[in-house]
Amino acid sequence: MVPSNKVIAIDGPAASGKSSVATRVSKKTGFLHVNSGLMYRALTWSALRADIDTNNESKVIDHLNSIEMECIKSNDSLLLHINGNDPGEELKSEEVNRSVSVVAAIKEVRSELVKRQREYLLVSDIVMEGRDIGSVVFPETPFKFYIDASPEVRALRRRGEGGVDDLIERDKLDSSRKVSPLVIPEDAFVIDTSEMNLDEVVEKVLSELNQKGLIT
Repeated sequence: MVPSNKVIAIDGPAASGKSSVATRVSKKTGFLHVNSGLMYRALTWSALRADIDTNNESKVIDHLNSIEMECIKSNDSLLLHINGNDPGEELKSEEVNRSVSVVAAIKEVRSELVKRQREYLLVSDIVMEGRDIGSVVFPETPFKFYIDASPEVRALRRRGEGGVDDLIERDKLDSSRKVSPLVIPEDAFVIDTSEMNLDEVVEKVLSELNQKGLIT
């Protein structure tokens, strides 16, 4: 079945502001908000709880195949439950931050989760955020955005969220992995948010969507 629904792809590095932008754009358009990164975080969280070495690819893959990852719609976004448990704020823990890029680099993990991400388009128009949405998950969508900011600004934002992960190392891991690396899609609309507030960024996105005829 070829889906008739539309997807707005929002990519960018950690702490660039893409989640906040995606949330606002979802509310403005009425599209379902899907944070693809939560899937990788949820798997990482579950593996760590099971005392699995996240550097052991075969054990992480086996774990993925052994758990139930359920997505539950809550208002305009999705919540992830693992075997009926809601990880909640633990998905943002320092431990998960340190390991999620390693888990996300596993070929079989990305293949399976990308397949699940594509299935959302069968049921709804979506705003999906991540690191490979416009380049790999939905490369055919004409509505692609890449949200970025300087390393200094992103580090400041992360500290404001209570995070302490090494963003430079995260960037290196995300951009250098062999499978679905973080890249700027050639036809993406790039927005540097370093000196912009959230309202300004959202208005820029909506303006571009309007020019492309998605919204009026």
